[in-house]
Amino acid sequence: MSVIAISESFRGKISALDADRWLLEYCSAYIHPYNVWRVKSAVFLLPPFPPCLCLLLPSGTVSEFALCLLCAVGYVLAARNAPGQPKQAMKVNAFELVGNSIGSGQQVFLGTEDKVYIIDKTENNPTQINGHPAWAAEWSASSKQTRPMDVTTNSFCAGGSVLGNGTWLNVGGNQAVTYGGVATGQLGGPPYNDLDGGQSYEMLNPCDGGDCNWFLVAPMTTRRWYPTLETLQDGSVIIAGGCTYGGYVSDAGQTNPTYEFFPSRGQPIVSPILQSTLPTNLYPLIWLLPSGKLFVQSGWKTVLLDMDQNKETPLQDMPDAVRVYPASAGNTMLPLTPDNNYTASIMFCGGSNIRTEQWSQDWDIPHWPASSSCVQITPDQSPNYVEMDALPEGRTMGNLILLPDGRILCLNGAKTGTAGYGNKSFNIGQSYADQPHLTPLMYDPKAPATKRWSLNGFSSSSIPRMYHSTATLLPDGSIFVAGSNPNSDVNTTAPYPTEYRIERFYPSYYNQRRPEPQGLPNQLSYGGSYFNVSLTLADLFGNVDSIQTAKVIVMRTGFSTHTMNMGMRSVQLQSSFTGSGDGSAVLHVNQLPPNPAIMPPGPALLFVVVNGVPSVGIQVMCGSGKIEKQSTMPVQNLPTSNIISTQAGQKQISGTSFLVHSARNWLVFMMKYVGAVSAILLF
Repeated sequence: MSVIAISESFRGKISALDADRWLLEYCSAYIHPYNVWRVKSAVFLLPPFPPCLCLLLPSGTVSEFALCLLCAVGYVLAARNAPGQPKQAMKVNAFELVGNSIGSGQQVFLGTEDKVYIIDKTENNPTQINGHPAWAAEWSASSKQTRPMDVTTNSFCAGGSVLGNGTWLNVGGNQAVTYGGVATGQLGGPPYNDLDGGQSYEMLNPCDGGDCNWFLVAPMTTRRWYPTLETLQDGSVIIAGGCTYGGYVSDAGQTNPTYEFFPSRGQPIVSPILQSTLPTNLYPLIWLLPSGKLFVQSGWKTVLLDMDQNKETPLQDMPDAVRVYPASAGNTMLPLTPDNNYTASIMFCGGSNIRTEQWSQDWDIPHWPASSSCVQITPDQSPNYVEMDALPEGRTMGNLILLPDGRILCLNGAKTGTAGYGNKSFNIGQSYADQPHLTPLMYDPKAPATKRWSLNGFSSSSIPRMYHSTATLLPDGSIFVAGSNPNSDVNTTAPYPTEYRIERFYPSYYNQRRPEPQGLPNQLSYGGSYFNVSLTLADLFGNVDSIQTAKVIVMRTGFSTHTMNMGMRSVQLQSSFTGSGDGSAVLHVNQLPPNPAIMPPGPALLFVVVNGVPSVGIQVMCGSGKIEKQSTMPVQNLPTSNIISTQAGQKQISGTSFLVHSARNWLVFMMKYVGAVSAILLF
């Protein structure tokens, strides 16, 4: 809430009911009547309000005027939560080259609103740092520049997630190696001088100043290559599975069928499903469910894990295909919304229908057709999978990326083979896959059954994104795409070479005028008081009725590696609305549901979506910002939704009046900053 001082001579001349008329006359701005409260000598307003109010007040004392200017400065400083417009893309539903990743993008995640972090395995990348090739980097979305970062352990096929305090964790990896990925033991010598990553915890506190770096903490008690991480409801992380020294698939001599926690809760705990699903038990697919249990899928088996009791309850076996690495199906938890009562459903698409005994045999895997099957399960309600619309073509290694408008983008991958690389006679170079998919697909859950997948109107990429490719959502709603390296070391002449080019994919909504909501918070609690988000006529595309379908979405973009985005999820907040006769409106928005298992604590992006067009997302902290049991509060009742009609009745506003209103908003925007500068100069 913001405060504006009103001079003694002006008290009584403005009321909560005529505030908007007065401001329209003197400031060409608009304040909703229900956002104004008059208490004794001050008027309290929820943003937006213009600093020109201070400058145009009738004569009052110097102290009153100074207080008013300070309030204006405070408003401008708080304006970071009012997202603006992204730079227009050359073409939507298309890719654009946006830089060099320095290390091939085997693992990526969004750390701040501007920075994406890239992690590679130890290999001979051309960029050097501290006397060895750079195996990590930081890419800026605003400048398209990349900064090399120093990691000292071999993070080859590590896992990752973010803790409840905002620190990112990169876990496990492989032994130290030399040229060609040949293992050298715990202490690597020349030329790389890397350290064994099998037990490592690398940590990072992301920044925008270019001065944050990865650091090591005390190692795990066991080795993990290909582990999966998931953030839990207290902001800690579970670490599950992996093997000791790796290979195309696991085997009984090196499997690590256990899980443990960070921060540590003691010795690792044996998992029956990981014990019984060799050889395809690497990178098990894991999600925290609203019930507080974990969904775990490995090989052909599926269980619910009760972490408090260390008990696994079997669910239906996976139909149609293996979905875990190296079959590598696309997978995601579908959006959690008020309409589905925040019930989790998990979707799997693609993979490979390869029998258990076939994984360890020598045969022509690169030309085995990938599966086109898509299935879904709602594990807190039913133990059974349900068949969904199949992919138009089989696909392995196809990332499924949640978009803020509720659709799901599928990109990267291949038509035949699996993830992995090796030196078999049948390999394509070293790749276990062939026939790359260059054109993305879009899944629309609102479309009729059998018509939910579409590739119409999509431009193709020119870059094969095969094994070790990644993708993640960015705050502007575009998708960062990197990686592809089915090679044991850097190889730029292979059929599928080591890839350093970064792309952005721009969905269909990208070039549309974006909503610019005012009043977004920077932290969300679990339950508690609702907050108000103001939207102008322009934000509502010239029609106040658009407020009826507007949504507020909280999204974790996850840690992308090996066709997974560990921890990715989308939660729609409950909301109601009040629309005004002039075409503007306010969304009344509940905090997160009072259950941290629905959206675990830690950083996320907050979007407002109007007519399917998302605002630019801002980063918010979910929960307390600490690794601890999260406080929950009762949910405050929302006001009843209502649109206040004008005397002439509710009507759509468009054409000249729409343009005038939009221009007026830009004028008010500039006046805010003029007011702030004036205040600074006066003091």
